[in-house]
Amino acid sequence: MKSGLRSGKLTKWNDGRGFGFIRPADGGEEVFLHISDLKDATRRPQIDDTIYYYCVADSKGKNRASNAFILGARSKTNAASTLSANTAQSSNALKLGSLVLQTVLLSLIPVLAAAYYAWTTGNAIPVLLYPGMSLATYVLYADDKSRAKRDDWRTSEQTLHICELAGGWIGGFLAQKILRHKSRKQSYQNVFWAIVVVHYCAWLFWLLVGKSL
Repeated sequence: MKSGLRSGKLTKWNDGRGFGFIRPADGGEEVFLHISDLKDATRRPQIDDTIYYYCVADSKGKNRASNAFILGARSKTNAASTLSANTAQSSNALKLGSLVLQTVLLSLIPVLAAAYYAWTTGNAIPVLLYPGMSLATYVLYADDKSRAKRDDWRTSEQTLHICELAGGWIGGFLAQKILRHKSRKQSYQNVFWAIVVVHYCAWLFWLLVGKSL
């Protein structure tokens, strides 16, 4: 399994046989480097070069460098491509983290209230409806978007809203963000958020008043 990107100094190099050893910057055993594991190099490696690499274990359990490159001797085009790819991955990770946080914050009170309702009353239906209906609603969104692309018969908005009202609004929220479906139609958004408010109001009423009746 690959570790994270590491660096070290090339302390030994046999140019004729195309291999050498790296002394890791963070200490530890020397790492074997073969010329075939150097990527995008503009020259042959030399002793005292700084090498960036991923550390992997060979068939004998020895550490060796993989996908390595020489600092200052790397193809600019490929380096830029790698940087661009890494930037895109970081951006996607941030977007995913933001979506997870938004979803957790949005659904926290209703989901916790449903769990508390199940615990105090023994009725688990509400807490089961949220994941079940959310999955079903997400699938309906995905199917409706696919039908829209094919110019096929569409799922009615009323059907989607009924599923959201039945507990699937969390799945609807995720589908809007991930699939970019129904997220720009203001009339649809008005009804969607009204459904979210209904769920909040219903649970807050039960927490504050209903459970004492």
